[in-house]
Amino acid sequence: MADQPKKREIVDSGDGGLGMGLAAFIANGEDLGPMIRHGFDSGKPEALTHSLRSIVKKKEVEIEELCRLHYEDFILAVDELRGVMVDAEELKSMLSGENSHLQEASSALLLKLDKLLELYSVKKNVGEAMTILKICVKVITLCMACNGYIAEAKFHPALKTLDLIEHGYLQNIPVKIIKKVIGRQIPLIKLHIEKKACGEFNDWLVHIRRMSKQIGQVSISHASLARQKEEEMRARQREAEGHGHTGPDQHMYTLDAENTDEETALDFDLTPVYRTHHIHVCLGIGEKFRDYYYKNRQMQLSLDMQISTSQPFLESHQPFLAQVAGFFIVEQRVFRTAEKLLTESQVEATWETAVAKMTSLLESQFSRIGTASHLLLIKDYITLMAAVLRKYGYQTTPLIDILSRSRDKYHQLLLSECRRQVDDILANDSYEQMVIKKEYEYNMNVTAFHLEPSEVIPEFPYVAPFSSSVPEVCRIVRSFVEDSVSYLSYGGDMNLYEVVKAYLDRLLIEVLNDCLLNRMYARSLAMSQMMQLAGNISVLEHACDLYLLHCAQQCGIPKRVAERSRATLTARAVLKASQNAAYNALINMANSKIDDFMVLLDDVDWIVEETPDNANDYMNEVLIYLETLVSTASEILPLEALYKVVSGAMGHISDSIMTTLLSDGVKRLTMSAVLGLDMDLKMLEAFADEKFHITGLADMGKETTFRDCLVEIRQLVNLLSSSQPENFMNPVIRGKNYGSLDYKKVSIIVDKFKDSADGLFGSLSNRNTKQNARTRSLDVLKRRLKDFGH
Repeated sequence: MADQPKKREIVDSGDGGLGMGLAAFIANGEDLGPMIRHGFDSGKPEALTHSLRSIVKKKEVEIEELCRLHYEDFILAVDELRGVMVDAEELKSMLSGENSHLQEASSALLLKLDKLLELYSVKKNVGEAMTILKICVKVITLCMACNGYIAEAKFHPALKTLDLIEHGYLQNIPVKIIKKVIGRQIPLIKLHIEKKACGEFNDWLVHIRRMSKQIGQVSISHASLARQKEEEMRARQREAEGHGHTGPDQHMYTLDAENTDEETALDFDLTPVYRTHHIHVCLGIGEKFRDYYYKNRQMQLSLDMQISTSQPFLESHQPFLAQVAGFFIVEQRVFRTAEKLLTESQVEATWETAVAKMTSLLESQFSRIGTASHLLLIKDYITLMAAVLRKYGYQTTPLIDILSRSRDKYHQLLLSECRRQVDDILANDSYEQMVIKKEYEYNMNVTAFHLEPSEVIPEFPYVAPFSSSVPEVCRIVRSFVEDSVSYLSYGGDMNLYEVVKAYLDRLLIEVLNDCLLNRMYARSLAMSQMMQLAGNISVLEHACDLYLLHCAQQCGIPKRVAERSRATLTARAVLKASQNAAYNALINMANSKIDDFMVLLDDVDWIVEETPDNANDYMNEVLIYLETLVSTASEILPLEALYKVVSGAMGHISDSIMTTLLSDGVKRLTMSAVLGLDMDLKMLEAFADEKFHITGLADMGKETTFRDCLVEIRQLVNLLSSSQPENFMNPVIRGKNYGSLDYKKVSIIVDKFKDSADGLFGSLSNRNTKQNARTRSLDVLKRRLKDFGH
C-alpha cells in the first residue's frame, strides 16, 4: 500500500513532462514524429498514449467551454443557415426552369456553333497549308535562282543562295520529301561549283604560264629603258665635264613622265584566282585550295626551270629568264592582293629554290661559253632581271655573285679576243707614218684619243708620228675598258674603278706589250719599220694616262677628280721598258748593218807607206748609211731615241775599228795607215757634230755628244800620231788626253805599230840608223807597258 502512491508519483511526473512537451509541439504546429519515435525507442509507449489522451480530454473540455460561451450565437447561425437552405432550394428550382427554357431556345444556335467550329478548323488547316506552301515556294525559288547562277557561272551568289537555303530554310521545310531531296543535292551542288571553279583556275594556270614570258619581257624592257636613260644622263654629265661645264646638267633633274607606272603595263588578270580562292573559302575548304595553288605553281616553276638543249644558251637565255621573272612577278602580285592565299615563307622558299637552280644552271652554261660578247649579253640580261625582281622584294644577291665569280673568265675571254685583234693589227701594219688628208680622219684617229697635245687642227695632209696601228690599238683599249665597265656595272659591291684599272693593266701588259715584243723579236721588220714600231710604243706609253682617264670617266669618276689623282698604270713602266728594248733592238739592227760595212776594214792596207789621199771605202759606206739612219730616225723617233740609236752606232763604229786593230788580222800598223784612219775619223766626227746640232740634240744639253762616242779610237789615233807617245804613262797627261784607253789594248796595238813599212832588206839598211825622237819615245812606251803588264 505504501509503494503504490510512490509509483504513481513517478508516472505522473513523467507524464506531466511528456504531456507538456507534446502540448508545446501541437501548439506550435510542429511534427510529432520525433516525439513519438523517441517514446517508442525509450520503451514507454504507455506514457506517450496516456499523455495524448490527457491532451485530448483537455481539448474536449476547452471545446465544451467554447461551445457553452457561444451557444446562442451558434443557434442563431443554424437558424440563418436553414433559411438560406430554403432560399437555395427555391433558387435551384428557378434555375432548373430557366435552364430548360434556355436549352430549348439554344439548340439551333448549338448547331450553328458546331458548324462555326468546323469552319475555324478548316481555316486553321488552310492557313497551315498556305504557310507550308510559302516556305516550299520560297525554297524552290531559291533553288531555281541557284541553278540560274550556276548556269551563268556566277558561283559566288550561287553559294550565298545555297548557304541561305541550308541554314535559313532547310530545317524549316515541312515537306519531308522536299527537305530530303534538297538536303541531298546541296553537297552535290557544292562539289559541282568546286569543280567548275577549279576548272576555271586550271585554265588560268595555262594562260598565265603563257603570259609569264611576256610579263617578264615587258618588265625587263622597262628596266632596260630606265638603265639606258641613266647611262645617257651619265654620258651627258661626262660630256659636260669634258667641255669644262661646272654648272648642273639641265637634263639631270627632268622628270620622265612616260612609263612611270610599270604596273599599268603588266596587264594580267588574277580574277580567276581571287574568285576560286573566295569560293573555296566560302565552301570551308580554303586550305585545300591554297595547297592546290602552291603545288601547281611549283610544278609550273619546275617546268619553267628546264632549258632547251636543242639551241644555244645565248638564244634561249632571254626567254628562259623572262619566263622566270614573269613567274615571280605574278607570285608577288598574288601574295600582295590575294589575301592569305600565299604566305611570305612560301614565296621566299619558292624563290630560294629557283635561285639555287638558276645559279647551278648559269654556272654550268657560263663554263661552256667561249665568247666574251656572248657572256656580256647574258650578264646584261641577268642584271636587268635581278633589278626587276629586286624591285618586287626578292633577294637577288646569289645571282649577282654568279656574275662576280665569272668576271675573271669574261675578262680572260676578252683579253684573248683583244690579243687576236692586236696581233692582226700589228701583222697588217705597214709601219709607215700615217698620212691624214681630211679633218674627219684627224678627229677620228688623233683627236679622239688625244694623241697630239695641241688641240689646234693642223694643215693637211698631216703626217702623224705613228703608224695606223696606234689608233686601232687605242680603239681596242677603249672598247676593252667600256666592255669591262659594262660587265662589272650592276655587279655587286666593289671598287669599280680599281677593278677595271687592274684589268686594263692586264690588257696593256699581257696583251699589248706582249704582242709588241713578239713583233719586235720576230726579226721581220726593216730598220725603218722597227723605228716606227719604237715610235708607236712611245706614243702608246704616253697614252696610258689617257686610258686611265677614260677608265675613270667610264666608272663615273669626274674628270677633274681623275686628273687630280696620282694613280698610274703599271703598264706604263712596262711599255717604257719595252720602248727601251725597241731602242736596243734598233741599236742592234744599226750595228748589224754597220758590221756589214765594217767588214771592208779587212781590205784596208795597214802597212801602207804612203798616206792615203781619201778616206777608206768602209767609211764612205758607213757615212752613207748613217746619213740614211739619222734622216729616217729624226722623222720617226723622239730625240731621246734618236740620240740613243746614233750614239750606239757611233760607239759601235769606234769599237769595231778598235777590235779590228786588236785582231790577229792586223799584224803591223804603219804611221801612214794611222794617218788614213785619222782622216776617216775626221770625216766621221764632222758628220757627228753636224747631225748633233741639226737634229736639235745640242739644245737638250746632253753631256755626251756623238763625237764623244768616238773618243776611244780618237785617243788611240792621237796617241799613235803623237811626237811623245811615252807621255801616255804620265798619269796627268793620260787622264787628260788618253783617259778612255786601256793599258792592254794600247800595249797590243803599240807592239804592232811601226813608223813605216819594212821594205826588202829594210831592217839591214836601217839597223844602224839613228832613231828619231818619236821612235825612241814609242819604244820607251812599249817597254814601260810591258813592265806595267808584268
